[in-house]
Amino acid sequence: MQLGILGGTFDPIHLGHLLVAEAARQGLNLTRVLIVPVGDPPHKQDQNHTPAHHRRAMVEVAIAGNPHFELCPIDLERPGPHYSIDTVRLIRARYGLSADQCYFIIGGDSLADLPDWHNPTGFIELCRLAVVRRPGHRLDTGALVRQIPGLGERLAWVDMPLIGIAGTDIRARVAAEQSIRYQVLEPVRGYIEQHRLYRQ
Repeated sequence: MQLGILGGTFDPIHLGHLLVAEAARQGLNLTRVLIVPVGDPPHKQDQNHTPAHHRRAMVEVAIAGNPHFELCPIDLERPGPHYSIDTVRLIRARYGLSADQCYFIIGGDSLADLPDWHNPTGFIELCRLAVVRRPGHRLDTGALVRQIPGLGERLAWVDMPLIGIAGTDIRARVAAEQSIRYQVLEPVRGYIEQHRLYRQ
């Protein structure tokens, strides 16, 4: 088994998230991609998040019918703060995976921030990194490798089309009563409307 892990607040989950997951699945021939909503992201302590049960429900309706995607509520079921190294450790134990069977999916912008993560050296020993390359985005991996020894051997690159969708913009559009059609899947849009999420 080759398993991908895509973590995020998913507030809400949108087409950009799903495209990243699918690009990694296909590009790396992954058996499955776990969608992992983060309960208490340590780098977003100053932000208010939609309650976890709503974010989880939006993930569920977004991936329903896709046999390659699976909701993994492991971060929602434990106290925070939630560091990626702990999430990967728990997922590996739950699924019985080796470090080379486990791909943590991140964007190139997140890879650039890796030295600031909690225990990045220990983190890359637990998994490989599936780095999604966006067109036009350049990254100095040489500098990162100098900061995190062994990183170069843990990277797998994934290409995907450029898509400019962000949860922040979606929440702002809903608050301003503007359309989010075609930025999220229809079941997610319906859930947001039904539960009146992101309203002022």
